[in-house]
Amino acid sequence: MNSKESQYERGAAGWSDVQYADSGAYLTHRADLVAKLGPPLAPGDEVLDLACGDGGLGAYLIARGLRYRGVDATPEMVAEAARRLGPGAHLEVGDMNAYEPPGPVAATTVFRAIYYARDRRVFLRHVAAFTTVKLVFDLNPRQYAVAGVVEDLRAAGLTEVALHPFFVPQTVAPPRALAAALRVAERSGPLARAALRFRFTYIVAAWRS
Repeated sequence: MNSKESQYERGAAGWSDVQYADSGAYLTHRADLVAKLGPPLAPGDEVLDLACGDGGLGAYLIARGLRYRGVDATPEMVAEAARRLGPGAHLEVGDMNAYEPPGPVAATTVFRAIYYARDRRVFLRHVAAFTTVKLVFDLNPRQYAVAGVVEDLRAAGLTEVALHPFFVPQTVAPPRALAAALRVAERSGPLARAALRFRFTYIVAAWRS
């Protein structure tokens, strides 16, 4: 067991509450973008959340009328997700690189985990095969070249790509006025792209034309 796996096992209980300074604001905005960025999702659509952790995002997707299927490689995380979400979610232990749902899903999400793809292009092609509406994930542009990721998406058949800056801080809970200003700044075009050189991430939605 490596140190990262051990960290996930030990920290499963209350993971989302520890990881995010304001988990409600962070996960609400993330769920909004899952539902609305790119082709919109409709109530009853199923979302497959790969590397779901403790299912923190699941409650916010379920609240929007979406069906939730969470998969994580750490059994303790899956158990915590089951405790958090109850019988309204379908949860499994599995490797995101190899997992295949029993049938097509409308959307697949991969948050804080795209770097676990052993071969990104192969992984994206694998996910595209069972995803009917869109793939949604977060991308740190200081870690990965955006153009390279877009090229891999298009090679997987996901030819349409939308990138939305995500300016909700993970480890700091800003005052309400500042949080609102940051949300507005996400739509500021060149200024938002400039800020992404130093901090924050994109939310990426990709789909077939």
